[in-house]
Amino acid sequence: MMTTENYSQTIQLSRSAGQVFKVLTDEIPFWWTTLFEGSANSKNDRFTVRFGDQIYKTIRVEELQKNEKVVWYVEDSLIAVPGLKNQKEWVGTMIVWNIIEMENRTVLQLEHIGLQPEIECYAICIDGWRQFVKSLELSVETGKGRPF
Repeated sequence: MMTTENYSQTIQLSRSAGQVFKVLTDEIPFWWTTLFEGSANSKNDRFTVRFGDQIYKTIRVEELQKNEKVVWYVEDSLIAVPGLKNQKEWVGTMIVWNIIEMENRTVLQLEHIGLQPEIECYAICIDGWRQFVKSLELSVETGKGRPF
């Protein structure tokens, strides 16, 4: 039986869990994309992130555990890039951020449930996640991310 791995990434940050939580709820435009509409502060809030005219994601906040966990459900998405046949692959996926506060650092674990190696956008999507998680890390550590 084949097991399917969801994309995941873990980073260590020198800031508190509270600061990391704030970046995932109040400061998304500072690290992901400045083309941000909506709110991500409360359960059932909705927000849309855009990356130019051809790519967007509309996300509902599924779960918030202050300073511990943020879960987003992708309600709508379009990745209109040349050569990509299934441009809606993010729809129905879940993005889970686990925040683990240690003694002198915070561990942030990202798991994108449904973003798996067999889906068409996997390579470009994980490149995107790597880029924006690095931007998130810069935003947390230095106050200045590199959003789209």
